Amino acid sequence: MRFQFPYEERGITHEKKIKDNRANYGTYIRIRFIGLRERIRQRSVIHCRGKATDQPSETKASEAPVTEAAPEPVTLKFYVGGGTLTDTEFKLFFEEPTKEKFPHITLEKIVPADGVKPAEVLTSNDVPDIIYQTSGSYYTFQELGVFADLTPLAEKHGFDTERLKPVLLDSVLNFSKEGELFTLPFSSNVAALFYNKDIFDKFGVAYLPDEQITWDALLDISQKLTRSDGGVNYVGTDLNNGPATLQGSYGIFALDPESGEPTLQSEQWRRVFETVQKNAQLPGFVQGEQYQYDRDSFIVDQNLAIRPTLLANLIGPLEELRAQGKPLNWDLAPIPNFEDNLGQGKVANVHSVSISSVSKHKDEAFQVLAHILSDDVQRILSRNGRVPAIDNPELEKEFGADIEVLKGKKIENIFKTTPPVLDQHRLEGDISKHVTQAFADIALKGTDVNTAIRAAEEAIRKDLETLKITKP
Repeated sequence: MRFQFPYEERGITHEKKIKDNRANYGTYIRIRFIGLRERIRQRSVIHCRGKATDQPSETKASEAPVTEAAPEPVTLKFYVGGGTLTDTEFKLFFEEPTKEKFPHITLEKIVPADGVKPAEVLTSNDVPDIIYQTSGSYYTFQELGVFADLTPLAEKHGFDTERLKPVLLDSVLNFSKEGELFTLPFSSNVAALFYNKDIFDKFGVAYLPDEQITWDALLDISQKLTRSDGGVNYVGTDLNNGPATLQGSYGIFALDPESGEPTLQSEQWRRVFETVQKNAQLPGFVQGEQYQYDRDSFIVDQNLAIRPTLLANLIGPLEELRAQGKPLNWDLAPIPNFEDNLGQGKVANVHSVSISSVSKHKDEAFQVLAHILSDDVQRILSRNGRVPAIDNPELEKEFGADIEVLKGKKIENIFKTTPPVLDQHRLEGDISKHVTQAFADIALKGTDVNTAIRAAEEAIRKDLETLKITKP
């Protein structure tokens, strides 16, 4: 019988679900692990007694020592189904640590041709054993039914899920329907403020503080930096797709994670849209049809003073600039939040690893997963600019130590906030385009917040009618 969480009754709050979810799963795993350890202990006692009774105390000279046969070589196919994992990162985080720990295991990265969808990869002759994905691509694989439940493997190999950061474990468990553990967090992509110090210096504005501020406070600073000078139109800050970043502050989505009903009429969503409206109305922010300023605005054009974004979005490109001899004068500050939610960062963005349900080497695959979550391998991640998944603050102190462009930067500011748990409905990705459209209408057409929210919700409800048929 599968372990189930008791969330089917009406009236249970979202917060209680998260709390109960991890508590129940943790209890379940601990009970099973305790039972497993006890059985191992009993076997050891019996085995030792057997040796004491049945075996002579001294080994005869004629008896040759018994050696275990070397494991058969195994090749595991590794598929990157979501997020970015460069060849260098694959080698550093997965291939080399695996070969060192398990010489008989070879990891082979699957690189599908452009345009090949996950369903095609998973039904080909080159079926993967391990699947790497982000929280944004998770439901794609879940709908295909390709994940193996890792719970029995975790028990068998004695893997302690309490080593994982609670927010990341809770987030992946929220994708589960009946309490299964379909994926293990590998790392998290944390948000921060990247800012161009030269633009601050140009306009005599003090650098961003090292403590978390509100979004309103950030826009006040942005207003001082949004101006024209020497023929260049400078922009203080872009909220990075507006609602997408701000909704992450509350960990909210356009659909209720339980009922699937639209949530845009909530007070939190209204605050999100009022903030993007305030940003869009800053004089000089909207330039013609342009109302969004991307990564290139920050590192190529260098006319964007502040960019709130995930670490993986900018650390690599900034290192490339440095290597080219064109370093940017920049630093880091904590990601802002709303006044009533200070202390939290942007919702958890989880990079995780799963095992294919049709893999013929599930045990070997799980051994690989467990090893990359060891302190030694997670330390390699941290030193190379990935936030570890295991709950060990000491590793965060080494974050970015092996990346030249991060030396001398205020790394500690990355870890001054805690991301809220990720909990979204499976159809969220199908309707989020209407939130993006509402943002465009506010910025370019001057649509008021009430009208933008109402139009987005009507469009979402219309889409849901179709989705309930096509994706029941």
